[in-house]
Amino acid sequence: MPQTAARHQLPPRTVPRQPVGELLRIWRKRRGFSQLDLACEADVSTRHVSFLETGRSQPSRTMLLHLAERMDIPLRDRNALLAAAGFAPVFSEHRLDDPEMQAARQAVDLVLTGHEPHPALAVDRHWTLVAANRAVAPLLTGAAPDLLQPPVNVLRLSLHPSGLAPRIENLAQWRTHVLHRLIHQIDVSADPVLAALFGELKGYPVPDGQPSHSRSEPLSSHDGVVVPLRLRTESGTLSFFSTTTVFGTAVDVTLSELAIEAFFPADLATAEIMRQALARL
Repeated sequence: MPQTAARHQLPPRTVPRQPVGELLRIWRKRRGFSQLDLACEADVSTRHVSFLETGRSQPSRTMLLHLAERMDIPLRDRNALLAAAGFAPVFSEHRLDDPEMQAARQAVDLVLTGHEPHPALAVDRHWTLVAANRAVAPLLTGAAPDLLQPPVNVLRLSLHPSGLAPRIENLAQWRTHVLHRLIHQIDVSADPVLAALFGELKGYPVPDGQPSHSRSEPLSSHDGVVVPLRLRTESGTLSFFSTTTVFGTAVDVTLSELAIEAFFPADLATAEIMRQALARL
């Protein structure tokens, strides 16, 4: 069965400090919509959007959820919008070990186990490790023990000089990929924890000959169609490409923020090494 991280702590709820109209305006601009754009998307008048943002009109619960859907606002922030307008949250938030989440947790375990002998792991919205299959642990050999103590942040583990970074042959390429992916998440969610994580990661030592990274730098072009992870091990260099799976119909906040990162062998040698490694476990 997949290995499970330590009991995951949900962040404390915070009371919204901004009026609902201001929150709507912030999300609209974050999504790059004009008031006319949002009005067309939501099939309402531009005047109504303007009145909602300025507080001249108070949104109904149904209208808030409709606008949030059109702007693809994360479920956690939809609850915050509702709370700012004086409504009760609509979307539940359970721990993964709660009885209500049993079916979802079983699905996660099934996906992770079914991906063996190749590595796969589940992470939350802050890239904290939730669970991993048996193929992951052997790849972490040599990482500093403190980086492996729960809660484990997989991006920190990947790029930290005491983590996997010294064994990643294409570290500059992988680092750029990771940081740009994190930038995209920050732009979509405006999550301050992710922003702080980005600041930490970009401060790690840069591979020789590579410029320091900033949010304005474009993602450099790469050969091929995917960015591989090439990791040196005692059995040779392993080459993987990754895919991300999410619950597309999640109506629980925790489940909507869960992602499964599955790594596939990029060559036959890697596939055979992983097959043999799992057979020894």
